Amino acid sequence: MSAVLPPLGSTPLPATAKGSRGIGGKRTAAVLAALLALAVVVPVLNLVVPAGHALHLSDFAVQLIAKIMCYAICALAIDLIWGYTGILSLGHGIFFALGGYVMGMYLMRQIGRDGNYQSDLPDFMVFLDWKELPWHWALSNSFVATLLLVVLVPGLVAFVFGYFAFRSRIKGVYFSIITQALTFAAMLLFYRNETGFGGNNGFTDFKRILGFAVATPGMRMVLFVLTGLTLIGFYVAARWLVATKYGRVLQAIRDAESRVMFTGYDPLRYKLSIWVISAVMCGIAGALYVPQVGIINPGEMSPAASIEMTIWAAVGGRATLVGPIVGAFFVNGAKSWFTQVLPEYWLYVLGALFIAVTLFLPNGLVGLVRGDTSIVARWRARARREAGQEAP
Repeated sequence: MSAVLPPLGSTPLPATAKGSRGIGGKRTAAVLAALLALAVVVPVLNLVVPAGHALHLSDFAVQLIAKIMCYAICALAIDLIWGYTGILSLGHGIFFALGGYVMGMYLMRQIGRDGNYQSDLPDFMVFLDWKELPWHWALSNSFVATLLLVVLVPGLVAFVFGYFAFRSRIKGVYFSIITQALTFAAMLLFYRNETGFGGNNGFTDFKRILGFAVATPGMRMVLFVLTGLTLIGFYVAARWLVATKYGRVLQAIRDAESRVMFTGYDPLRYKLSIWVISAVMCGIAGALYVPQVGIINPGEMSPAASIEMTIWAAVGGRATLVGPIVGAFFVNGAKSWFTQVLPEYWLYVLGALFIAVTLFLPNGLVGLVRGDTSIVARWRARARREAGQEAP
């Protein structure tokens, strides 16, 4: 920050140097147009174009794109807290999984007596000789309650954890390690059968949602379009948020938190609020993910899953909003290809990609397009020297 911040309630804050790197209006319109086209073209290529046609999109491809759009929402949430607020979380997988488990509980109740044991209880409870639903399944048969809990459960967990962490002024690598420990502890908890969350297998074999079969092409496309519109909505909301005075304060906290405190702002409120918002975004992404993929288990809470979210944001470009979406599509698209062609080398490729981005593309793929990466700058400086425009 180059200037002292005005007191709370005065004139709007100027954009910080890093915060002003955002994508312009034309590029924003291009991103929205691309996402809208994706939400329209994919259903047409899958449902209208015949299966033998070269342009036909398979059910697998539709499911893969839907998954990546859910991941893109998580990457966008990571960008809000890491790129714009300077909070690196290595545990956002817990919020994604909590939203998924809430939706999974509803879907398990909708199976009814169509399960293998023809019982009102989910099959895994019958197998474990449970006689009744546990207390935390009380509202799982209501779709409206499920929608509320998808927001409230990740939001409440994030609020409690964030309040004590930010109040204690834990930051930097220590905060990242604590978030990783949180998601790892939650994963171990959900692996236990007595918690009532399906243990190692989690929830699967879903039949219906709102009385409609989940596996039909029509429902699959409804969920796909809903996911695309949700991603667009969150992107527009995030762009509006970072352009407001609230967003400017977040960027100021990222760049100089101590100066923000000395000028009358309370970083706790800002950090806690954006932390909860990002957690809710991940929870909603998890709720959209589960009915389309057909399974949710504790593996979604693994530390590796949370680390991948930060990789998507880093590869695409932090503090750009567009970058994390691009990074989610690029990394997961590459993952899908490599795990089919060279599955044993994918983790090496992912690690090499992250190292290359750190060393040569500090502003990610978006920075590469804009030409403001370190390696491009060196190439340009060398070209100017060779042309005699710059002294060696």
